[in-house]
Amino acid sequence: MSISDEFACCAPLAREPMGAEQSETIAPMLKALADPVRLRLMSMVMSREGAEACVCELLPAFELSQPTISHHLKVLHDAGLVEREKRGVWVYYRARPEAIAALGSLFDSVLAPA
Repeated sequence: MSISDEFACCAPLAREPMGAEQSETIAPMLKALADPVRLRLMSMVMSREGAEACVCELLPAFELSQPTISHHLKVLHDAGLVEREKRGVWVYYRARPEAIAALGSLFDSVLAPA
């Protein structure tokens, strides 16, 4: 089952309780984003044209080594939040729209604003 298939059935948290299988799929994504560096990296990737960025474009924003940035991007990849593609010596990361949309839909509220 693909991530998009797994999320297709996920109702917003405010509508109905989440099942164990769904929570096991979503928890690693939330955990990956809970790190400040990974959250910034995800924001940087998503804010670029095509929601894609090269490691080389991300490095200057941090006082971290390239291997450390690559490790954080690997965590985002392993959690299903980004795809990666090697082009020459660099790796490009692209946000996975279905994963981002699924995470966003979890927090859609059926409650009317006060």
